[in-house]
Amino acid sequence: MNQPAQPYVRIGTEGVRPADVIAVSRRQARVRLSSEALAAIRESRDVIDKLARSPRPAYGVSTGFGALATQHIPVTQRVRLQHGLVRSHAASTGAEVEAEVVRGLMLLRLATLATGRTGVREVTARRYEALLNSGITPVVGEFGSLGCSGDLAPLAHCALALMGEGRVRLPDGRASTAADALAQHGLEPLELVEKEGLALINGTDGMLATLCLAAEDLTHLLQLADVTAAVSVEALGGTGSVFAPDLQELRPHPGQSVSAANLFAMLANSPIVASHWSDRSTRVQDAYSLRCAPQVHGAVRDTLDHAKAVAARELRSAIDNPVVTGDGRVESNGNFHGAPLAYVLDFLAIAAADLAGISERRTDRMLDPARSGGLNAFLAEDPGVDSGLMIAQYTQASLVSEMKRLASPASVDSIPTSAMQEDHVSMGWNAGRKLRRSLDALTRVLAIELLVATRAQDMRAPLSASPALRAVRDAVRRVADGPGPDRHLAPEIDAVVGLVRDDAVMAAVRDVGVTLA
Repeated sequence: MNQPAQPYVRIGTEGVRPADVIAVSRRQARVRLSSEALAAIRESRDVIDKLARSPRPAYGVSTGFGALATQHIPVTQRVRLQHGLVRSHAASTGAEVEAEVVRGLMLLRLATLATGRTGVREVTARRYEALLNSGITPVVGEFGSLGCSGDLAPLAHCALALMGEGRVRLPDGRASTAADALAQHGLEPLELVEKEGLALINGTDGMLATLCLAAEDLTHLLQLADVTAAVSVEALGGTGSVFAPDLQELRPHPGQSVSAANLFAMLANSPIVASHWSDRSTRVQDAYSLRCAPQVHGAVRDTLDHAKAVAARELRSAIDNPVVTGDGRVESNGNFHGAPLAYVLDFLAIAAADLAGISERRTDRMLDPARSGGLNAFLAEDPGVDSGLMIAQYTQASLVSEMKRLASPASVDSIPTSAMQEDHVSMGWNAGRKLRRSLDALTRVLAIELLVATRAQDMRAPLSASPALRAVRDAVRRVADGPGPDRHLAPEIDAVVGLVRDDAVMAAVRDVGVTLA
């Protein structure tokens, strides 16, 4: 069956939205430069052309770069200068960066070109637009960017492909030379002129694309964390009364209120909870990993909101050096420094590690007969003969330990480069790379909690779960069996991870009429 054509993402002079980044990066949406953007590009190019004809040296136009900025370049050598800049800066190495990150950074570089502040020609912006729409993805290595001056190496690999050089991936994922890929799609290699090499590589686009993608992922994982916590509260015979709105209003952090409301809604009408709290004389209050879930989950939400605010500002920015100002000046600046992005990328890795940590503590509690409220040791069918889900918690602990290591900030480091011209760098690209690994680990940690908690929930039979959490358990049961003798556990863990990634758990909650914030 024919798939409907992806809508175009309009790229104007005002920047793009987070949803545009997701659409282009993950859904292969096509892009289209607006007429206003094309007019702004032509106007700023006129300024650069005048400088190029002037005998007065202008940085990035008729001089070298970085520590070589005082070197005047004759007209006959300027095409070579621009091409040499791109070739020499395309110096990444290591594992191949994910296609979605590369597509995201390409979109964001094109969005900066569209502001009319970089001085590229219209043909250059059009070719970049065509390269992105072709589905050709330049191959970028994981290591090479210091996050200042922007993401030079990753962006240089993209500019190299525009020139018909380097390696790329075709839309079907096959490797190819850029020259062959361009020819297959009817695209001509681009010859760069004054200022264009610099304009194509001097931006924070890799860091920003990573932040936008991570924010999208963590938004969904936070909802999932509220779900897994609610199943664990129920499985451990905890109470939902601590999540009541009037108690949360006493400490009005916005994220905490959202998480508490989600937990309160999912635990409503739970026979398991009602049964275990019918006699309050033997149960005073729940452990912190249950009772304080909204405080921790909510703090992660508030951290994410701050990161989204930083991303929103960066999406409206024009990052290049030098830039063409609105009144026609060409000025050097430091807007390419990645510190604003590096900090929040690191901050999210810290928050994600803590979110994983509290999830693991709930899991451990369900497996310990001294703290689980009457459940079999390790939720085994026949403790002693069976090990149950003991080692699932080991796997979780391994992931959480790795996330704690990944929470060590990259942005506190700086190694001077370019003969001390670039004497303080952000390391924001590295912060983004480790955040992606951290969010993958968080997905697996939450999936394991869900696997354990739904088995514990089943072991409370004949008591029934709340309607919302019964739907969650039923979704898990479609891919992983309930209590029983020991069996190969890795496929069940992977199946629940897949369930989480496919949004099937949250769909089950929505299907019973519970809407989570």
